[in-house]
Amino acid sequence: MQLKKFTIYAVGLVGVSAVLAFSVKPKNNPLPAPVMAESGLIKTIDGYTFRDLNKNGKLDIYEDAREPIEKRIKDLLGKMTLEEKAGMMFYSPVRVNKDGTIEEEKATDFLSSISPVGTNEIDKHHITHFNLFGVPAPDTLAMWYNRIQQYEEKTRLGIPLTIASDPRNQGGAGIFAMSAKTFSMWPDPLGLAAIGDEKLTWQFADISRQEYLAVGIRQGLHPQVDLATEPRWPRISGTFGEDADLSSRMATAYIKGYQGEKLGPNSVATMTKHFPGGGPQKSGLDPHFSFQKGEVYPGNNFNYHLIPFEAAFKAGTAAIMPYYGVPMGQKGIPEVGFSYNKEIITGLLRDKYHFNGVVCTDWGLVSDTKLGTVNFEARAWGVQNLNTEERVQRIIDAGVDQLGGENLPDVIVKLVKEGKISEHRIDESIVRLLRLKFELGLFDNPFVDEKKAAAIVGSPEFMKAGEDAQRRSITLLKNADHTLPLAPNKLKIYIKNINPKIAALYATVVDDPKQADIAIIRLQTPNYPIPEAKGNFIAAMFHWGDLDFKGQALQDILTLEKTVPTVVDIYIDRPAVVPEISQNAKALLVNFGSDDTALLDVVFGKYKPGGHLPIELPSSMEAVRNQKEDMPYDSKDPLYKFGAGLSY
Repeated sequence: MQLKKFTIYAVGLVGVSAVLAFSVKPKNNPLPAPVMAESGLIKTIDGYTFRDLNKNGKLDIYEDAREPIEKRIKDLLGKMTLEEKAGMMFYSPVRVNKDGTIEEEKATDFLSSISPVGTNEIDKHHITHFNLFGVPAPDTLAMWYNRIQQYEEKTRLGIPLTIASDPRNQGGAGIFAMSAKTFSMWPDPLGLAAIGDEKLTWQFADISRQEYLAVGIRQGLHPQVDLATEPRWPRISGTFGEDADLSSRMATAYIKGYQGEKLGPNSVATMTKHFPGGGPQKSGLDPHFSFQKGEVYPGNNFNYHLIPFEAAFKAGTAAIMPYYGVPMGQKGIPEVGFSYNKEIITGLLRDKYHFNGVVCTDWGLVSDTKLGTVNFEARAWGVQNLNTEERVQRIIDAGVDQLGGENLPDVIVKLVKEGKISEHRIDESIVRLLRLKFELGLFDNPFVDEKKAAAIVGSPEFMKAGEDAQRRSITLLKNADHTLPLAPNKLKIYIKNINPKIAALYATVVDDPKQADIAIIRLQTPNYPIPEAKGNFIAAMFHWGDLDFKGQALQDILTLEKTVPTVVDIYIDRPAVVPEISQNAKALLVNFGSDDTALLDVVFGKYKPGGHLPIELPSSMEAVRNQKEDMPYDSKDPLYKFGAGLSY
């Protein structure tokens, strides 16, 4: 009996100890060096060190990293004013001064001119989310980031900023690939799909994540998992191609490389786009512009475009961005833009897929914008008759949490005060937005180590990994008479669109193709001006229209091919139509954002080509025009089928 009592007593002590172990909060918590060095709000109470974000001299629940996130959210939500909540619901562009300062100064380039000063947006609009366009060198960007976070510490509640960016690691020429050559350069997502290796895609995302973290970028406005079923669409280079299964595998690896298995302080949150799929654009025209608003489904294939998003949900993507387009001819779905569409956002995304992350609109849905002499109409497709307040109300009623590229918090405040939107509905979105900030650890450590940024971003190791991927993505489609690989340093070559200094490392470069043993030329999928884009310089930056070479441009290529054996390489940002060029070439390769060195390493046998087409190359423009915009690999008798690819 005594032994039994002792056993019960001992077990009881163990149980109490276990409870205490999990319930007693540790006192000592050395904060990371960047926080201690950069924050002006460090305070210690009862041995616990924290940032006193609201400057009240107390440890509030939302300031305590030991508390559960949901409890911290509830505490902070109760302290926020309506104006502060409204400010959180906008993702604003931000200007980054070339010297890393945050004060207002005269804009020195186009990107600066269209980006407001961050301090003004914080003061006037309570903005806590910014996206970057043009940026300086990594160490300078890191300095700017710390300064803007320090400025945010002075606000009433000290809610940290979330900084986002479009892709910065793509070697291709996609319009939404931000210029940032100091970052490691990889092939476009289309090139990652050409490689088709989930481990490689994860490695890309993991390296990019480390580079983003080094300069304070905590959210990627990507991946783009639209299915490239309409070959004329200008945004194909940012996709993983036309196959839903391949795109799903790439999206999963991509998201996990950025976010990890679970969101945390070392994650970069992903904003997967463009729900429910932006690929099936009528005639390939893009709904950024008023001359094309509709997404069409002549193959009745709406659900096919949802498959990569289903993979993204399973992988845990933090956020979703709908596209601008209007779903045409879909039973039960109004013909209004996706972010205005309650059946899409609430009915499909929230209710069917149970997505409870952040939903953010694409940029510029509400307000017209004037840049120079060009007026950019708000992408309020299907609801152009609504005024600004009605548009914002419609978007929020649809189930969206955040508006991209807008600065209209006063409108939300007015709608709530007039009873047109309940504050409870606003709170639903704020909870999601706060949860993501807490999960990313921004409330506890928003700062970066400026001294390490330059060593991390574009490090030799990261650069090499990107360059290796560029080589690996190159896809060999034709190799007549085993022309490739060429023998290095034994040939006279004629080149076009290749750096002569780089080419000279591989062979003797000559100016006359008649004196050459072989020619090596680099091309890009053609694009042609369309009447609808006339006078709009942004629309002119997109690649539109037919995909085949025409007229003198085609004749010059064919003449060269008939003069000297020719190796042709084509950068594929859209699927080129090249039957005559292919027929007359000795070898045909395609790349997805590979530099001259990567190409020549493959051509001269230092690296074997390993890519496979993630999109088919049609045999004619007639076949392109006869395709159904929503159907994959459906052009008649393609020149090269989906999955084509040779090696040595």
